[in-house]
Amino acid sequence: MHEFTLFFLRWVHFLAGVTWIGILYYFNFVQTPFFAETDPAVRTGAIQKLLPRALWWFRWGAMITFLAGILIYIMRLGEMGGSLFFSSPYGVTITVGGLMGIIMFLNVWLVIWPNQQIVMASTNQVASGGQALPTAAGAGRRAGLTSRTNLVFSIPMLFFMGAASHYGAMVHQGDKGFYWFLVIVILAAVECNALIGTQGPTKKPLDSVNGALWCGFLLTAILFLLTLALT
Repeated sequence: MHEFTLFFLRWVHFLAGVTWIGILYYFNFVQTPFFAETDPAVRTGAIQKLLPRALWWFRWGAMITFLAGILIYIMRLGEMGGSLFFSSPYGVTITVGGLMGIIMFLNVWLVIWPNQQIVMASTNQVASGGQALPTAAGAGRRAGLTSRTNLVFSIPMLFFMGAASHYGAMVHQGDKGFYWFLVIVILAAVECNALIGTQGPTKKPLDSVNGALWCGFLLTAILFLLTLALT
């Protein structure tokens, strides 16, 4: 029963995760460039009818992925014990990936979804003959920048999630305190770029899909090299 429960949770985690990350990539690779090029009337119709549906699957995919992942994490932690878990290759890599997944989940529910609600409300108000909400432009920028930040995180997150079961050789025995300090500082710096302000030079790499992708691969390389060197 324990083995089946773990398998079932992994299946749910994968299924919901594919839904969540798939829609994240749709937003960044397809919808945002389309909105930038299309006519205002078409964009308004998409925001009214398409965006709410996409956001429903997006946020609940994130929720189910998070809940299933947390349950798997707790079960594996209980199996191995804290000291062994956090020093093992599996424990180190799954925790790094999990930290990024949690940040992404919180971004969805606490930043992207509330700000997209403002954008949709403003669009509906304009379509009914009213004035745009004064906060709509800033909310759209905030949601877009945070979505790009989640795109950046998704690349190393998937790398470390996969490494947990398939590439444990990059983690060795040794003191990992400094390693965890650096990982937390790096992840916090990337997240702060999304949360503190919506203008400035630090935002420019995320203004394009290519820039966000390069940032994601660079973050993956940095975390990978830190793991090789410090664990």
